Formats: sequence, C-alpha cells, structure tokens
Amino acid sequence: MSSTPIEDSVRDNLEAYFRDLRGTEPDGLYEMVIRVVEKPLLDVVMQHAGHNQSRAAEWLGMNRNTLRKKLVEHKLL
Repeated sequence: MSSTPIEDSVRDNLEAYFRDLRGTEPDGLYEMVIRVVEKPLLDVVMQHAGHNQSRAAEWLGMNRNTLRKKLVEHKLL
C-alpha cells in the first residue's frame, strides 16, 4: 500500500523529531501531534470553505458544534 504526500510529510517530521530528541524519551507524544496537526488543519479547511462553518464541518466529517468548539480552543475564532 502506498502512502500519501501528507502521510510522508508527517512520517518525515516525526523521524526528525525523534532524531532531535537524541535518545531522550518523548512524553505525551500523541496529544502533542494531534494538537499541532489539528490547528493548521482547521485553519486551512476554514479558509477553503470560505469561513463557512457548516461546509467546513461537513468536509471534516464532524458536527458543526464540535468544529466551533475546536476553533475556539485553537483561538481561530
């Protein structure tokens, strides 16, 4: 199975992150990755959706209220 360019980019950046740790063990890695990926994802999708929350929520496959909550959490509103 081949990977996508986004998947390759994430993989490359995670490999670089582990190299930069120089043997130090990460802590809270899953939460950190979700946090740093979610904000730009929401920002770009909102721009492409013309800041229409209903459209963006549909594209993201989530409820509009959930999207709004995440936009507030990331200070994108």
